[in-house]
Parts: sequence; C-alpha cells; structure tokens
Amino acid sequence: MEYTYQYSWIIPFIPLPTPMLIGVGLLLFPTAIKNLRRMWVFPSVLLLSIVMIFSAHIFIQQINNSSIYLSVWSWTINNDFSLEFGYLIDPLTSLMLILITTVGIMVLIYSDNYMSHDQGYLRFFAYMSFSNTSMLGLVTSSNLIQIYFFWELVGMCSYLLIGFWFTRPIAATACQKAFVTNRVGDFGLLLGILGFYWITGSLEFRDLFEIFNNVVDNNEVDFLFVTLCACLLFAGAVAKSAQFPLHVWLPDAMEGPTPISALIHAATMVAAGIFLVARLLPLFIVIPFIMNLIAFIGIITLLLGATLALAQKDIKKGLAYSTMSQLGYMMLALGMGSYRAALFHLITHAYSKALLFLGSGSIIHSMETIVGYSPDKSQNMVLMGGLRKHVPITKTAFLLGTLSLCGIPPLACFWSKDEILSDSWLYSPIFAIIACSTAGLTAFYMFRIYLLTFEGHLNLQFQTYSGKKNSSFYSISLWGKEGQKVIKKNVTLLTLLTMNNNERASFFSKKTYRIDSNLRSMMRPFITISHFGTKNTFSYPQESDNTMLFPMLVLVLFTLFIGFIGIPFFNQFNQEAVDLDILSKWLNPAINLLHPNPNTSVDLYEFISNATFSVSIAFFGILIASFLYKPVYSSLQNLNFFNSFVKSIPKKIKILGEKLLNGIYDWSYNRGYIDVFYAICLTKGIRGLAQLTHFFDKRIIDGITNGVGIASFFVGEGIKYVGGGRISSYLLVYISYVLIFLLIYFLFSFNL
Repeated sequence: MEYTYQYSWIIPFIPLPTPMLIGVGLLLFPTAIKNLRRMWVFPSVLLLSIVMIFSAHIFIQQINNSSIYLSVWSWTINNDFSLEFGYLIDPLTSLMLILITTVGIMVLIYSDNYMSHDQGYLRFFAYMSFSNTSMLGLVTSSNLIQIYFFWELVGMCSYLLIGFWFTRPIAATACQKAFVTNRVGDFGLLLGILGFYWITGSLEFRDLFEIFNNVVDNNEVDFLFVTLCACLLFAGAVAKSAQFPLHVWLPDAMEGPTPISALIHAATMVAAGIFLVARLLPLFIVIPFIMNLIAFIGIITLLLGATLALAQKDIKKGLAYSTMSQLGYMMLALGMGSYRAALFHLITHAYSKALLFLGSGSIIHSMETIVGYSPDKSQNMVLMGGLRKHVPITKTAFLLGTLSLCGIPPLACFWSKDEILSDSWLYSPIFAIIACSTAGLTAFYMFRIYLLTFEGHLNLQFQTYSGKKNSSFYSISLWGKEGQKVIKKNVTLLTLLTMNNNERASFFSKKTYRIDSNLRSMMRPFITISHFGTKNTFSYPQESDNTMLFPMLVLVLFTLFIGFIGIPFFNQFNQEAVDLDILSKWLNPAINLLHPNPNTSVDLYEFISNATFSVSIAFFGILIASFLYKPVYSSLQNLNFFNSFVKSIPKKIKILGEKLLNGIYDWSYNRGYIDVFYAICLTKGIRGLAQLTHFFDKRIIDGITNGVGIASFFVGEGIKYVGGGRISSYLLVYISYVLIFLLIYFLFSFNL
C-alpha cells in the first residue's frame, strides 16, 4: 500500500506525453503525423487506462483502509514563507480519479469515430489529453495554490475545447464568454486564497483546517473578514460549476464537439467546482452564513436550470441546462452538510449525463447522414422525431439515461437524488418543496427531449430531399381548436428556429422573442403530421458505428448498477439499516471530519415512503410530458367527453391559462432574460463607463496638457516681439516688475 501511494505523484503526468508528442510531431513531421493521425487515439486511451488501473488500485485500498496519505516537498523557501507542492490521497481524491478516468476513456474511444472526418482530429486529442492531465492534477493537489494552478489549466483547456471550431463566429464567441465569465469567479478564488493565507499563514489543507478552526474558536480574527474570504473562495466554484448568477456560459459551451460536452459536463470542468466546495467544506462548515449561502445558491440554480430547459429546441442545450440543475442539487446538498449525498449524486449524475451526451452525439451524427441536414438542424429536436425505428440502440441507451436522471428506480440517479430530497426536508421545508417540484420538472423536460427526438414521425418538413416541400403542417391550440396553416405566414417556423442561432453570435444578446401560439404549437411533435410521399427518395438516419456504441453501452452498465454502492442494507428483523452501504463506509473519515458522530441509521418505512413520494413526482412529470408531446392530446380530441369538458371551461380561465403557459415558455426560450439583463446592465454599462473615461481622458486630462502647451506657445510668440535687444530696456522692465511685486507685498502686509 505504501508503495502505491509513494508513486501516486505520477498520476497527473501519465497522459501528458500524448499532447507533447502530437505537438512536437506536428512541428517537425507534419505530413507523417497527419497521415498516421488515427493511430494517436491508441496512446491516448492506453495512457489514461494506465491511470485508471492505478486509480482503481488506490480506490480499493481506500475502501479497505480509508487512510489518508499526504506527501509534500518544498518548492521555494524565503524567510518565513514556504511554498510547497505535493499530493493528497483520500476518499474524495480516489472517487474523483475513478470518475475522471472511466468517463475520459469512454469519451476518447467515442471521439475516434465521431471526429474521424474532422481536420482538427490531432488537435482534438491533444486538447483532451491535456484536459485530463489538468483535472487529475487538480484532484490530487494538497494545497490551495496548487489547486489554483491546475484550476486555471482546466479553464484554459475548456476555453480551447469549447472554441475548437474557432473559425465559426458562434464558437469563438462561446469560448470567450466562458473564459470571461470564469475569470470573475477565478479572481474571487485568488483573493480568497490570499485572504486565508493571511489568516492562517498556510496553504496546505492539513494545516489550514486545523489553524483556521483554532483561530475561529479563540476569536482571533474578524469574523466578517473570514466570511468575506470564504465567499470569495466559493465564487470560484460558482463560476466553474455554472451556478447562478455565473451560469450564462454553460449553454453556449455546447458549440464545441459533443464529446467535449460529455467530458466537461460529466467529469471535468463543472465537476471541479463541486470538488472544490467538498474539499473546503471543513472551512465552510464553521461559518453558518456560508453554508446557508451555498444552499441558497444551490436551490436557485436547480430551479432556474430546470425552468430554462423546458423550451429549448437544441438537444445539447437542453442537456446543458439539465446539468446546471443537477449541479444545483449537489450544491444544495453540500450547503445542507450532506457531504455523502452530494458526492453520491456527483457519481451517479456523471455517468448518466455522459451517457446522455454521447447519446445526443450519436443522434446528431445519425441526423447528419441525412442529405440536406446542416449541423444547425442536426441538433434541433423540432426537426427530429421517429428516430426510435432508425437508431434503436441509441434510443435504448438514451431512454435509460433519461429514466435515471428522472429518478426512476433502480437506476443510478434515483438513489442519490432521493437522498438529497430526504435531507432537504430536515433542512428547510421550503427548500424541500422547491427541490421536489424541480424533480418533477426534471422528469418533464427530460422526457420532452426523449419524445421530441425518438417518438412520433421523422419530421422532414423543411428539408428538400426529393425536391418537394411538405405543407401539411398544422397548429393546434392548447384548448383543442384547430388553427390555420402557418406555413403561409410571413414568419415561418424555419425563421423562428434560426433566430436563436443568430442571437448566439453576440456575447450577451439584447433580443427577446415572443412566440405566438401558432408558432409555439408548431414546436410540439404531436402537431407534426408529416407524410413522406415516395419513400425511396428519402435518406433516413442510420445507427452509429460500433466504436461509438461501445462507450455508450459501457455507460449504460454504470447507469444501471453504480447506484447500488449507496443503497442502505436493512436487517429483516428490526427494519433498521445495518452495516450501511459501501459509500458510507468508504467516506466515513470525511464524514467524521465534518460530523464527529454521524447518525447513519435509516428506517425502512421512512426510506420506502420517501422513495414513493419522489418517484410519484417523477411519474407525474413524465405523464405531463407524454400528454403534451405524444399524439395523446390529438386522440383525446376525438372523444366526446373530452370535447365537452374543454367547452365547459370558462373562457377567462382559458385565456389565463394560455397567458401563463406563454409566459413560462417565453421565460424559458429567452433564457430567463438573464442574458438580456447582462447585456443592458453589464455590457452597456461598461461601454458607457469606457466612453465616459475616454471623454474625461481626451477632453480633461489631454485638454489640460494640450492647453498648457498651447498657452506657452502663444505666450512665447507674444514675448518674442517685445524684445528689442537692449539690455537697459530689459533691466527697466525687470526692475519695474520687482517694484510692482514689492508694492503689492507691502500693501497686503499693511492690511494684515
């Protein structure tokens, strides 16, 4: 065991040779490297697999012993200041190592086929390997300054990956937006690190926690200053994990290739913020205000992310807002002190969300095989539908990921989300109600994505495969009244679908779009009644290759079984949890650090009642989604009792219902108007301040300087005509001036 821990420092550097060799090869032998470019996936996967085996060995030892190993060495020493580097192995580190390596390997294998036709294939794998190196270094860091170093490397890699297709203006803007937004949080993180170093005189976690607790207990530091420093540390996690209000970069980050989205949303960038809060929780837990702030930010984020996902038409953006909401659950759990529940949900969500993103990539890949489907349209769920017949394996995998995220047992996310919901009732009933309501919204928008994509009929409405355009597209209002053919409108659905793409080219869009009822109805799949005409003239989607399906199937296994590590085992006689679960036993040292005597007993009946309640909420959301996004509604219109029920509804209630739904839809479609707010308050405000500063600098500062120069010029020009060349005249003028000044001086002196 000691031998394994002794050489754990090499873990972050094992994947590093791949980007280095690719870079050197492209510099020295560009033609040969490009001709053999497909071979580079092998060393990338091999090296990360070595890290995974190493991490698995550490993981097993951590489960058996739960020991903490710390190794540090001094990098620079100056008087009382010593900067040390090292690595820390504990349950949290081993958990993150397994998560990063397993998801990373699956994404690399998947990317080999997904990116095979891209000109930036080599650059892609260089970025991915370096990103894995940065994240591995982050989770093994033993002090704050080392974490900050790798924190910035993770941000740099995310910037490069999001802007991978940098020739596209939208992608270039998206990576800049992510970079600038994260700079806000990173600056706060740096200030917080400096503040805690000033308080404790140490950056090592081992000493930092102990010294800080002693300082707080003895009231040796201003508590307001401590709270401010803790808030600044938390700001770094807020930006990196896309928490409100620094979440605006996350949906635009979908402009990168889909494997990048899977890696960022599952195991790297957004997971870094949760990891940081979990690592620093011994600091935060002694400051009640910070714990309440973490929980408050978490509850806002999970609700906001769920509401913004309701009306997204881009499949990757819908999953991005889903990630934002689930990260809010983790942050809420950390704020409540539910350390175990937060880490448990981090595990289950990572595998489920990686599966969903790889599934969305498979969908996009299959849609791009259709003649005439551009990249913009291949991600648009409105132009999908009926894919279950053409991509059955992807459909099954995506459905399992969807059910897991909805919290349906026995899939992974059910166990972790149910635990967070149970703990929230003990923390705050208001927070619990919001969290449970958001669980229903999660089930709704996730099944909306699934039904829009796979159910119904393949919508070829705006494509011209056979040179003909289908015009049998009708809108149906919410209350069953058949609308007009909106294909004849001046504003077509295709115009609507492209508006948001144009909007994303700006940093913060000032535009808002209000969608009328007909156009909104057109975005529902049960309205999409398409007939294909001559079938042999169309090109249908095709299932992805085996190299893309294999990682998805492996992630399906994780999604099915990873949740069982957190199941409490019950004694059949006394109905109480005995021996608890693997996760709790493994995380015991960390739990004891936060709660010296954790109460880990679980009552069977309480567990079943909580699970029944959460599953009922999820099924309710699924039922609503099935009602709205399958041909259920149009079938009900043929029933007399349904028509009579609709007619019995008062007109005012119908109008109120329409306005309410329209308002919710507009809120979600326009991203909660937060981008608009930032565009007005931040972008316009900063530009106005810059213009004011420019005016002050040009007219006032430069004006004074230029005015002095011009005045000197005119005075000199005037004086040069006074001189006649006679010294006696100069002496007369000089003496006259002296006498005048002396006279003035004596007059003032006499008055005084």
